[in-house]
Amino acid sequence: MTDLLTAPAPAARTLNSLGFAKPPAQTRVVAAMSGGVDSSVVAAMLKREGYDVVGVTLQLYDHGAAVSKPGACCAGQDIHDARRVADACGFPHYVLDYESRFRHAVMENFADTYLAGATPIPCVRCNQTVKFKDLKRVAEDLAADCLVTGHYVQRIEGPHGPELHRAADASRDQTYFLFATTCDQLAYLRFPLGGMPKSKVRELADELGLRVAAKPDSQDICFVPDGKYQAVVEKLRPGAIEPGEIVHIDGRVMGGHNGVINFTVGQRRGLGIAAGEPLFVVKLDAANKRVIVGPREALGVSRIALKDVNWIGDPVASEGELDGRDILVRVRSTRPPAPAKLLLEPPASPPASAARKTTLISTVPAGETPAAQAWSVLLDAPEEGVAPGQAAVFYDPHSTRVLGGGWIMATQ
Repeated sequence: MTDLLTAPAPAARTLNSLGFAKPPAQTRVVAAMSGGVDSSVVAAMLKREGYDVVGVTLQLYDHGAAVSKPGACCAGQDIHDARRVADACGFPHYVLDYESRFRHAVMENFADTYLAGATPIPCVRCNQTVKFKDLKRVAEDLAADCLVTGHYVQRIEGPHGPELHRAADASRDQTYFLFATTCDQLAYLRFPLGGMPKSKVRELADELGLRVAAKPDSQDICFVPDGKYQAVVEKLRPGAIEPGEIVHIDGRVMGGHNGVINFTVGQRRGLGIAAGEPLFVVKLDAANKRVIVGPREALGVSRIALKDVNWIGDPVASEGELDGRDILVRVRSTRPPAPAKLLLEPPASPPASAARKTTLISTVPAGETPAAQAWSVLLDAPEEGVAPGQAAVFYDPHSTRVLGGGWIMATQ
């Protein structure tokens, strides 16, 4: 009889490359395939590793207008490219018609946000609704262990569960567009490309024999042909674009415009007015059909009020753990994160101070926001071109971790 005190401990269960304690062949994954090189490499790579791969492509908008558009996704030629990759690699592929959902959740929000004088980010809305909500449900219905995508972000297991981190290749990092991912979604998602540079992904595409290896990356909003978003807004909201005045911050009327949607905060060129100094768009007053302009120094923003905040940092027990917390914040996808403080109070009240009353709140798990609190960010140094409708994404100042983020509601 074996002495239990001296018997060797059972070997630890080996995790596969996606973090599951079973062989790849017993692990079903749904691969979100847009038809581009990144999602194609993810699906083909996992199939080569022996996973039970199911490819799914969402048809999101009228593909007739986008068949010949280079770098588009989820329509026309891109659907055919995704299907060819699946056929060549030998795994099933499904195309789901999500046009009506995409139009309601993303395109109409895009138009209404512009008409309200804000600047939308449709890619975030798409990830937040159609892809990570609806497609996740499809993957679960297919009995998949996880949903994999070609995003350049890293998912790292932490002491409180999976964490979202910036990509190893900083030039490809897409965490700004995934700040609204919930903890429940993060537990189900996998991002196999997060630790790779783009050059390596292209090499893998060649190695795997994928016809999309040299396909250009998507640069523009997928449903906006040639970057003409005004035409999309006019099509979705006929007659809603109205002319108005261009007004200096000192009250002078500088000229007229043919719609606030033709302007964005921080814009200098194309204003159509004559002035003795460089002028920039500092605010869009859609309610009064006014474009407010001023000198560059008027662009500086120190405080940002947020709405619909998503917290995916560690759980906290009281407001005091978040109020006044040092963070890094990114206010544009093309900008590096900047030092700031996270505040939980009405935006009009004074900045954080030791004298302010602290109100305890109930335990806030990761991914949930205390509904009674108003969130804002106080920047260490003013930022220019901060526009309502964009996102403010929170990062841990001591690591690559994403802590969450919210939609910019107003600036000060």
